[in-house]
Amino acid sequence: MPELPDLELYLSSLKRLIGGEEIDAVQIKSPFFVRTFEPDVSECVGKKIIGFRRLGKRIVWLLEEGSCLVFHLMVAGRFHWKSKVTFPKSKNDLAAFRFGDRTLMVTEASQKKRASLHVVPKQDDLIALTPPGLEIFTMTYEEFKSQLKMQNHTLKRALTDPKLFSGIGNAYSDEILHHARLSPIQWTSRLLEEEIKVLFRSIRSTIRHWIDLLHQQTGDKFPEKVTAFRPEMAVHGKFGRPCPECGTIVQRIRYADKETNYCPRCQTDGKLLADRSLSRLLKDDWPKTIDELEQLSE
Repeated sequence: MPELPDLELYLSSLKRLIGGEEIDAVQIKSPFFVRTFEPDVSECVGKKIIGFRRLGKRIVWLLEEGSCLVFHLMVAGRFHWKSKVTFPKSKNDLAAFRFGDRTLMVTEASQKKRASLHVVPKQDDLIALTPPGLEIFTMTYEEFKSQLKMQNHTLKRALTDPKLFSGIGNAYSDEILHHARLSPIQWTSRLLEEEIKVLFRSIRSTIRHWIDLLHQQTGDKFPEKVTAFRPEMAVHGKFGRPCPECGTIVQRIRYADKETNYCPRCQTDGKLLADRSLSRLLKDDWPKTIDELEQLSE
């Protein structure tokens, strides 16, 4: 799922390419994509885009006369810019928005079809789609601390909960926790004051670093390769590779269709966290520390 740095990259690119432009045509290929009935999506044709907003992980196009298009790309949804008139034809194409002789295509590389478009008649109605999570660059430290302590969760769960914090997902939560040198399974209720301060700073510095880096790498091009796995990441998607800080092999915890990556030396005092599938299989043979793991590999 595109997270805050990727969404900010989309926003800046969309503003540059179609800000102030009129929508000349809309073609919806997937009937499941549009989740509202009134007003009809065809009513946006001929209207000028006057601005953009982000609501959590949603991208909002603000149209003249007050209506809005609200896109939620979910896990596999993406925007693609075409410098020609293109029609939605492939199985992944959801919709096409035409601007003169150029096209913005919305796709989803998944059979689950979770991506969505809401047509909202006026900006005041956006409140119904606004997640309650705090915005990380505007929240105060006291607000952050209160939100973090509101319920007792693991740090991984707390950071990725959109009801608590806006725009952080699986990938950047791994990077944040590695930067803060905190365990992904540490309980929020047991955090020390200094650990909370470190986490607060790490969230902002890590996300800002990635926003700046992605903008620098993309330049004036449209971001066509929005992914949760990037070579510059320290631990996310790096299972089996050395931690860039200490050289210890990055480990993972797998659950459902997700996994958490971490460095046992930097984050868990050398302890290996139990992987649900492997630890159940190996039982007493499951290594408890990185020293035991290294002995098994000798």
